[in-house]
Amino acid sequence: MDVRIEPSWKKVLQSEFDEPYFVELTDFVRSEYASRKIFPPAKLIFNAFDQCPFDKVKVVILGQDPYHDDGQAHGLCFSVNDGVQYPPSLQNIFKEIHDDLGVAVPQSGNLERWAQQGVLLLNATLTVRAHQAGSHQNKGWERFTDAVIRKIAEERQHVVFMLWGSYAQRKGAFIDTSRHLVLKAVHPSPLSAYRGFFGCKHFSQANNYLISNGLTPIEW
Repeated sequence: MDVRIEPSWKKVLQSEFDEPYFVELTDFVRSEYASRKIFPPAKLIFNAFDQCPFDKVKVVILGQDPYHDDGQAHGLCFSVNDGVQYPPSLQNIFKEIHDDLGVAVPQSGNLERWAQQGVLLLNATLTVRAHQAGSHQNKGWERFTDAVIRKIAEERQHVVFMLWGSYAQRKGAFIDTSRHLVLKAVHPSPLSAYRGFFGCKHFSQANNYLISNGLTPIEW
């Protein structure tokens, strides 16, 4: 199958695109966009990949679903378009960065600036019906994004994986910690952030690891 995605990812993932499950997933997604309001806009489904080529990945942050309210989702987990109010989890991420690194809370919740430095902002499920959280789960996206994580874990070295919450931690359980840095904490949601996300210092740990392996740190 010919999928429009950044060339380095296309090369790495072509075997996945040729799998029967991906053909079924594509048929489902196309029918959903044709008949319902779906987020993100179709051209941005693979935005996380297009913004961050395979050979440039330094950090992987795992989310679960795209945001499902109007104007929020644009294909990067936890990120929102310019001018959109910060969702609660993103507010907490910025608070932890401020407390960890002393970085001021930014004017925009658009995290493309991270992606362009090598942060893959990957949701487990890449599409969702408007106002229906989880509506595209268990259709094939999770198998695809498992394959993405496996490709990074097996073919790259010295990548930082930030696994926030039990879902992300299960999804990344196979990652070789002798080859990569795996950072775990509770989810930054207001329901759990005070139980260990605040104070986790993942952002300074990530940069220290990158520097120690001769890589440029991320400007969070």
